[in-house]
Amino acid sequence: MNPKTWIEVSESALRHNARAFLDLAGKAKVMAVVKSNAYGHGLVECSRILSKSGVHWFAVDHIDEALTLRLAGIRKPILVLGYTPNHRLVDAVKNNISLVAYNVETIKALGKGRGVAKIHLPIETGLTRDGIRLEDLSNMIELVGKYPNIQIEGTFLHFANIEDTKSRAYADHQLSVFKEAIAIFKEHKIDPKYKHTASSAASILYSDTHFNLLRVGIAMYGLWPSEHVRKAQSIKRKVSLEPVLSWKTIVAQVKRVKKGTPISYGLTERMRVDGKVAVLPIGYADGFDRVGMSRRAHVLICNKPCKVMGRVCMNMTMVDVTGLKNIRPESEVTLIGSQGKASISAEEMADLAGTINYEIVARLNSEIPRIVVK
Repeated sequence: MNPKTWIEVSESALRHNARAFLDLAGKAKVMAVVKSNAYGHGLVECSRILSKSGVHWFAVDHIDEALTLRLAGIRKPILVLGYTPNHRLVDAVKNNISLVAYNVETIKALGKGRGVAKIHLPIETGLTRDGIRLEDLSNMIELVGKYPNIQIEGTFLHFANIEDTKSRAYADHQLSVFKEAIAIFKEHKIDPKYKHTASSAASILYSDTHFNLLRVGIAMYGLWPSEHVRKAQSIKRKVSLEPVLSWKTIVAQVKRVKKGTPISYGLTERMRVDGKVAVLPIGYADGFDRVGMSRRAHVLICNKPCKVMGRVCMNMTMVDVTGLKNIRPESEVTLIGSQGKASISAEEMADLAGTINYEIVARLNSEIPRIVVK
């Protein structure tokens, strides 16, 4: 297979990151969040590596991702974080897949089914997303108790503001609400086996959020949850991260272009000197952001940064290669990653696009081949 664009997944980097969080967790277990195609890195490819690296759990967004992992031979526990429609609950139970549950309707549907259903109850602590309010928790626990086939396996929260602030005030408020929830469970003589609150940022910065299961997403792939976390980590030196993903393509065409010639749609940019333009067979359909990358981004060719010219198209992008002597059709191009001493990070692309590194990698087209490299 010789694709025109591909994503390389570094097995050694992913193993390194997994080991770092396993060490950080101590006696707690580690859940690798592989939702949304493993944050764009490749669901099956990354999960197989992580399973062999010793992580204990996997978390996905929807039931089809979970079933894909089961078909790929992943036998470790899987938690579906997102909503599971009632008609798909049976698929989870049949395949020993744990579910997040917060609706009365979900509990009743599980209770009518066959087989043991394992659920994790999310506590609404201030994110105002999916979750059960404290005032509703007792009723939910009592409802679950009516169905012998439903097991409350875990409970958790998700922090609303922990990676982008130096203040712990709101996170501590959320933790206090979560501890109230644990007290309510105890009143009902229930002690969920797994309690998890620690996201990537919390796992790195605050050991008191670990409980007995760390839920590690973006950092598992060597990307910092925020600049604040990266800087704080540089002081505490708890964990080192290695970026897992490189995104590459090839040159489709090289053409000589005279000064003043317009480049791409809208005639938004013209050649400033007589030079050369390379046409790349990728565009915003692949995940190369049109607004952020047009006229501003750079790619790496022959170990040199080459500026994007004009607007990024759906399936093509033009770059200025004036001065490159060895460039030719099918020369390798790096969009994210390194060539020689030069590099381009997902964070740099995120800055140009006015977004976060999560979005840059997560929206990489899932049809792009993910190739595992050592």
